[in-house]
Amino acid sequence: MKEKTNSLWNLFRERKLSRRTFMKSCVALTAILGMPPTFLNRVVEAAEAKELPTVIWLHGHECTGCDESFIRSTSPFASDVILNMIALEYTDTLAAAAGEPFEHHLHDILKTKRGKYVLAVEGGVPLDDNGTYCMVAGRPFVDILKECAEGAAFIIEYGSCAAWGGIQAAKPNPTNTVSVSSVVSGKKIIKVPGCPPIPEVMTGVIMHYALFGEIPPLDVEGRPKQFYGNRIHDTCYRRPFFDSGLFVERFDDEGAKAGWCLYKMGCRGPVTYNSCGNLRWWNGLSYPIQSGHGCIGCSERGFWDNDNFYQRLPQVHTANTITNADTLGTIAGFTAFGAVVAHGGITLAKHKYDSIQEEKKLEAEMAAKKEAQKSAPTNNEGGNQ
Repeated sequence: MKEKTNSLWNLFRERKLSRRTFMKSCVALTAILGMPPTFLNRVVEAAEAKELPTVIWLHGHECTGCDESFIRSTSPFASDVILNMIALEYTDTLAAAAGEPFEHHLHDILKTKRGKYVLAVEGGVPLDDNGTYCMVAGRPFVDILKECAEGAAFIIEYGSCAAWGGIQAAKPNPTNTVSVSSVVSGKKIIKVPGCPPIPEVMTGVIMHYALFGEIPPLDVEGRPKQFYGNRIHDTCYRRPFFDSGLFVERFDDEGAKAGWCLYKMGCRGPVTYNSCGNLRWWNGLSYPIQSGHGCIGCSERGFWDNDNFYQRLPQVHTANTITNADTLGTIAGFTAFGAVVAHGGITLAKHKYDSIQEEKKLEAEMAAKKEAQKSAPTNNEGGNQ
């Protein structure tokens, strides 16, 4: 007898949810994964047949902010992901179980699901003093990480702590905290940086694997392209003000009230890759730039060591050149001035052309009248006889 597949569709049927509800969920998943509507059939087929992935979620040197972000996902809901879309077998933050039985369960999963489970890691890895700055279940976190990574299908680094080292790696980095990829090698690793990452990005990455059994396309840094393919600068609704050289100079000036570009206030949008401008936060409600504060680049490597979050970047890329904000404003001004001059020149030339055409027309009319007078018959009676 064929064993029943633990698929998403089977879970929907077990909970007596309608096919319509299932299809709506597939539509939402297609959108959040950044796929075109034509991929809906592939998502439905995968949701009907693919077995839900087993996930082990470790927590290292961090603040649990990534968990706090994850549970606020609304597309899909984090509760749906945990209870219906993945088999989350171990997480010492969200789990109801604890203690020795829970740790025994972890080791059972490592054996029975070897090579098949997904390892999600939140937090950096402290190495000094044999890793004693982060202990879990009486063991250094670095040892647990290496043990779990050995049999993982692939690894997800959730948050900037796992991806780059995080706040605890800030200078002088007293615990020698490093990223997960600095400790683990020989495994496929997906970086999902952010402090914390966007909730829907966290759920979207795991759902891509749940549906298609493969990791999403990655950029050169190992980040999913559908979520980290653009700079925040590229999708920012304030970009037209940047291109026009209109910048906020103080947080209480008229430019700030009018929603001008925050580049001069230290915004890192031009060098930060993330989906804040597209997905935003809290079901698309807002994100820092929309709230009036510049991006601090929390998804970029080493953002915590920026000397001053409110000091503008020295150079920005614009239209195949490199310039700064002051030059950009000057260029915008000269461009506008040049447009006015050009417009005036064109208008003057048109007027001159119209005048010449009018003169030619008058000359032609006068010439025609003279010619008509010459060819007219002369009325000569010959005088008296």
